[in-house]
Amino acid sequence: MKIVVDKAVPFISGVFEPYAEVVYLDCDKIDAEAVRDADALVTRTRTRCDAALLEGSQVKMIASATIGLDHVDLPWCDAHGILVRNAPGCNAGGVAQYVFSALYGAASRGGINLEGDTIGIIGVGHVGRRVESMARALGFKILKNDPPREAAEGSYEFCSLEHLLKHSDIVTMHVPLDDSTRNMAGRDFFKKMRPHAIFINASRGEVVDEEALTEAIPRLGPVIIDTWKNEPDVNPKLMDMVTIATPHIAGYSYQGKQNGTAAAVRAIAHYFGISPLYEFFPPTEHPENEAVRLDLRGMRQGEITSVFQYNYPVFTDDFMFRMHPGDFERLRSEYKYRREVYID
Repeated sequence: MKIVVDKAVPFISGVFEPYAEVVYLDCDKIDAEAVRDADALVTRTRTRCDAALLEGSQVKMIASATIGLDHVDLPWCDAHGILVRNAPGCNAGGVAQYVFSALYGAASRGGINLEGDTIGIIGVGHVGRRVESMARALGFKILKNDPPREAAEGSYEFCSLEHLLKHSDIVTMHVPLDDSTRNMAGRDFFKKMRPHAIFINASRGEVVDEEALTEAIPRLGPVIIDTWKNEPDVNPKLMDMVTIATPHIAGYSYQGKQNGTAAAVRAIAHYFGISPLYEFFPPTEHPENEAVRLDLRGMRQGEITSVFQYNYPVFTDDFMFRMHPGDFERLRSEYKYRREVYID
């Protein structure tokens, strides 16, 4: 049995070696020749898994250590008997931490009082739910837009996108990328937002029309962007205009990476019958990487800002990205995973 692994997937070195031949490759080296005699792949979003990669190979399974699967041609894989598994919700805690560290940091720099503000969450799946939970604990009013959930659960908890944009002081996007969400944040979207409202995108770059956003920025409040169109080739004009710019690392928490790798390893183990790995979870090697639970009740905004920035100084990531915008992939591959925080 042979497994090809994206070498940037953490905590996986040595895990499969007792049971298989394992080849670790940079994502740009995972090509048709490399996977031709592989039985399984462990990937991230940087490997496009389609006919160009897989035609004629013996690959039976793809395990992506990520939430998203827009890098996988699912119909083609299904038609050719290739099982695909991902890691839903693996980075939800890390993204929620990013959202509020960036939000409080941007508000502090801009002299913005967030007390009593309404946060509009577009997309309330695994990540959106964690953002909602943290927002509620922090005392925000909440509006939610999620048409698939509304259709399944009823409209009581949800509102239209137009209502959300009109009544939210903060708009944060957590939708998957598909035909219904591609470029959904366009000119009409931004025109409906409140003047000086804060905009955050930590979902997928392609859900935002970047030209429309650059036009809208003068009338918006702080704009926080972690995901970009055409990664790793980031729009330099947009990068210069936004308040916080980071290289797609919102979900790069230590716990999130543990979750993603665990999901990938377990999926392959169950498919190929490697029973010692059925419940695999990477150990936390150092106590300082353990998640921390915070009680922020009674704290003022400045104190909350300080706590968030201490646990995750988002402006360090912003500074490093602006200093080295051409090193998008290096900044991600060499990123020092931060511990997650949980809010009481």
